[in-house]
Amino acid sequence: MTGFTVTRHIAARPSIVFEALTTAEGIAAWWGPDDLPVVKAEIDPRVGGGYRVHFRTLDGGDHEAFGEILEFEPPTRLVMTYAYAFGGEPIEDGRVSRIEIDLKPVGAGVELIFTQTGLANSASVASHTNGWTGALDKLVRNVGGGA
Repeated sequence: MTGFTVTRHIAARPSIVFEALTTAEGIAAWWGPDDLPVVKAEIDPRVGGGYRVHFRTLDGGDHEAFGEILEFEPPTRLVMTYAYAFGGEPIEDGRVSRIEIDLKPVGAGVELIFTQTGLANSASVASHTNGWTGALDKLVRNVGGGA
């Protein structure tokens, strides 16, 4: 099993970034790179709560990810499972990975550390790294820019 980490600096308070991570409106605005926009997002932001995010590729393909929130510590930490209801990477079909997001105040902003583990192989890691990199770039743009 393999994983990756992506770090972003965001010029916003941790509470603003955490809200973007844990509300349906916030998730819909950034989760998914530009070529995989969110069609619908749902979240129950609490330990034991769940989320579901439906994406549509620019050519009309549908994908849906879902999971359970394992840790919910506003405004510094969010841990959740990640799986595909349909679409996504075929090698990940039926598998569950883990996402950890830590927010650390840095100067006038926050450092976001995003880690996904438990992916099937290096090709899946590369695909997910690419997708989350685009999504996190969109998060930076949507909540005030970054350094």
